[in-house]
Amino acid sequence: MSVLNWQKSSFSQEASSCVYVASAPDGTLRLRESDEPEAVIRTTPGALRALIRGVKAGQFEAGHPVS
Repeated sequence: MSVLNWQKSSFSQEASSCVYVASAPDGTLRLRESDEPEAVIRTTPGALRALIRGVKAGQFEAGHPVS
C-alpha cells in the first residue's frame, strides 16, 4: 500500500478546519478534512471539477432548482 502525499488546499489558508487532497496511484483523488482525517472521500478529477463548477455556479444554494 502506498503512502499518499496530502496537500492542504490553498483556500484553507490558516483556518483551523482545512481540506486536504491527495492523488492516488490509480489516478483517483482523495479528500479529507482536518477535523476527521480518517474519513476520506474518493473521487475522480472530472467529478471534482464538476462539483467545483456547481459550487461556483450556486447550484447547491437554497432555492436553486435541482437539475
